[in-house]
Amino acid sequence: MPAGSFTVHRAGFEPAYLRLYESGELRHRSEQALEKLADCTLCPRNCHVNRLEDRFAVCKTGRYAHVSSWCAHFGEEDCLRGTCGSGTIFFSWCNLRCVFCQNYEISWLGEGCGVPPEELAAMMLDLQEQSCHNINFVTPEHVVPQILEAVVLAVERGLRLPLVYNTGAYDSLDSIQLMDGVVDIYMPDFKFWDAEMARRYLKAPDYPEAARRAIREMHRQVGPLVLDEDGLALRGVLLRHLVMPGEIAGTREILDWIARELGRDTYVNLMAQYRPAGKVGSKSYSEIDRRITGNEFAQAIDAARAAGLRRLDRRAVI
Repeated sequence: MPAGSFTVHRAGFEPAYLRLYESGELRHRSEQALEKLADCTLCPRNCHVNRLEDRFAVCKTGRYAHVSSWCAHFGEEDCLRGTCGSGTIFFSWCNLRCVFCQNYEISWLGEGCGVPPEELAAMMLDLQEQSCHNINFVTPEHVVPQILEAVVLAVERGLRLPLVYNTGAYDSLDSIQLMDGVVDIYMPDFKFWDAEMARRYLKAPDYPEAARRAIREMHRQVGPLVLDEDGLALRGVLLRHLVMPGEIAGTREILDWIARELGRDTYVNLMAQYRPAGKVGSKSYSEIDRRITGNEFAQAIDAARAAGLRRLDRRAVI
């Protein structure tokens, strides 16, 4: 690929995990990950429970991943959904406790059911048969071993789509390193810059530090986002940031960090869709019990441009 180019021809492209599978490393990586479930430190919560015995703590997920739904999803960025949709698998539960979560029923209440690896692999293959452009794992932070176990089975049965790791970025370095050479597209959401804001709204004061560490590693693995000739994502980092009321997320600081640490060519989606949800209706969070204003979002766009970021998702700038 020529220097400075972020477009390549799809012909000849193959997902990263195929090489790992052929070498035997993918199966080895899956076995390593499953062993870690016995004393779980697979996310920054470091709960140390034996999930192989179906025990759990914050993420409420034991031996098997829980799935709320899977479908060809058309609500993602254009470069993911294309014309046939992103093959999205929504995992239940979460290792964060975002009080404003717009998927509260899934992440807090655990809507969905447990699925063994064979079923999870079958979901991937079903989405591929529907002509989806990728397999998009939503909220995968707490189920990395289960995903790897299922990917091995899916590859054996013909899976060939790029894998998207769609995360809130509260990931351990161990988990992200297990995914090195497996994930094609990382899609982290960098939520909050300040530890006290993260404590209040995510119940995770170490979130900013954990997110910075994980996102750096994601970028090291796959680099800037690369698209094919039709504008579909093939590999790289697509970074999201949800603009919050009253600038509580630290948007300017996050955007400056992205430009400085990852580079000005990082593909960024500034999202304006915040709405009160989850626990926000209570008096405890009255300061965010409103949508953002047009002026607040315009200030976020200005901050991105001031940071020198050159690749903003088009929906953010229309």
